[in-house]
Amino acid sequence: MQEFDYVIVGAGSAGSVLANRLSADGHHRVLLLEAGGSDRSFWVQVPIGYGKVYYDARVNWKYTTEPDPNRNGQRSYWPRGKVLGGSSSINAMVYVRGHPTDYAEWGAVAPGWDWQDVAPVFRRMEDWAGGADDLRGAGGPLPVYDVGRDVHPLTRTYLEAAGQAGFPTNPDYNGADMEGATLYQITTKGGRRASTARCYLRPAMKRANLKVQTHAHVTRVLFQGRRAVGVEYVHKGLTRQARTRGEVILSGGAINSPQLLQLSGIGPAAVLQHHGITVLHEAPHVGRNLSDHLGADALYRARVPSLNQDLRPALGKLLAGMRYVLTRKGPLSLSLNQGGGFVRVMEGATRPDLQLYFSPVSYTRAPVGTRPLMNPDPFPGFLLGFNPCKPTSTGYLQICSPDPMVPPEMHTNYLDTEYDRAVMLAGFRLIRKIAQTPALAAVIEDEIMPGWHVESDEDLADSIREKSWTVFHQCGTCRMGSDPSQSVVDARLRVHGIAGLRVADASVFPTIPSGNTNAPAIMVGERASDLILEDTRT
Repeated sequence: MQEFDYVIVGAGSAGSVLANRLSADGHHRVLLLEAGGSDRSFWVQVPIGYGKVYYDARVNWKYTTEPDPNRNGQRSYWPRGKVLGGSSSINAMVYVRGHPTDYAEWGAVAPGWDWQDVAPVFRRMEDWAGGADDLRGAGGPLPVYDVGRDVHPLTRTYLEAAGQAGFPTNPDYNGADMEGATLYQITTKGGRRASTARCYLRPAMKRANLKVQTHAHVTRVLFQGRRAVGVEYVHKGLTRQARTRGEVILSGGAINSPQLLQLSGIGPAAVLQHHGITVLHEAPHVGRNLSDHLGADALYRARVPSLNQDLRPALGKLLAGMRYVLTRKGPLSLSLNQGGGFVRVMEGATRPDLQLYFSPVSYTRAPVGTRPLMNPDPFPGFLLGFNPCKPTSTGYLQICSPDPMVPPEMHTNYLDTEYDRAVMLAGFRLIRKIAQTPALAAVIEDEIMPGWHVESDEDLADSIREKSWTVFHQCGTCRMGSDPSQSVVDARLRVHGIAGLRVADASVFPTIPSGNTNAPAIMVGERASDLILEDTRT
């Protein structure tokens, strides 16, 4: 058994960053434990390959939630990365910093996390294809690609339609102003996915003071009194321990980090005692404040070719594959959601409250529990979708067994507030408005799902309950804050009431950001490394 200065649990979006930054000076011995395996899979590296790994247990935790009464008792499927790079290795790669007011909310409960604190961190981590300026960064470890020259012609039609609906095109939603229709920036380089495994971890793996252990499922944190001194994990069927003279840092994500805390005796006392786990520290908010973006979309049959004609036929797949292999260009080098934007839809809104998505390819979403190939539809079509930026409904998760190999219960609680139901309805009416502009109406043959006949508020609300879907942005389950009675970690990400233990991943978000959550999760990894090294020096 070896002893390390830092033991990091989870090689995901934040954990890979921490492994790089904490080992950079060569003075600290760092162990990184990852339950999954290598990210070297072809379909992990190919940007559009996330459709292939969507149900792949080799790289994916494949979580399924409990039935949600607000959605007619339906379960949600939540893919989460179980691989080097975590969910940054299997996500849609859209890069969104968030709105400055998101971080004003964070800073209000956790000093040091306001926009002026995190904006320089975003800037230093970026290698933005548009070049550095006062707001954007270049030369950082994380490539951010501008897809402008590569998008499908239908995506340009969408931008024209959004303009006709009153939303002009924003050339950089991560710049001075978030609002407007846009082409999404993605984390790729040279036509390959730029996960944190590729950008942060692999360069650091050459260092002698960093050890990375894959297929290591951490089962509990070890303590001496109320101080974390290591972890226990299972590797190749054997139970092992890793000890630290410094800190244990949980970076398992919004599901795994609170689960591991509860398994280790930190969480709601009644839940732990029910499963025979000794309560080390009662922390009722571990697993609470579960936030996510809930989306909905409309499927349109098009009068003109879409990416369906390139990606469904065998010959089209062959040609797209050859183009990608030879040039690293073409549809395989991009995300499915090429366009979108951030707009205001609710009366009196002072900031974007709705995120839009446009995909020039369509596919029918399969029920939870099935294994779709995510094959494009056999007709030309596209998807126009949305999600509220700041949903107010929150769920919770908790262990349902003392066995660490059993997934926790995940209760989504979507659509639980009047605001969330109202903004979803307003969002659907908005995408209908965009679809009926001259630009898109000229290329639409029919609305297949839900169909033009679904028109009344009641019918649309029924459709939303039945057809809405997660946008895979789970966060908030170990939220940070200065008040221990309302949070799990403090502003320096230290678990309240416990020494030598921090959490650094999307679970610490006090509130959900306005856009995709991967960039903020990477930022948390960067900011956490600053805080840890500052505390080490003092």
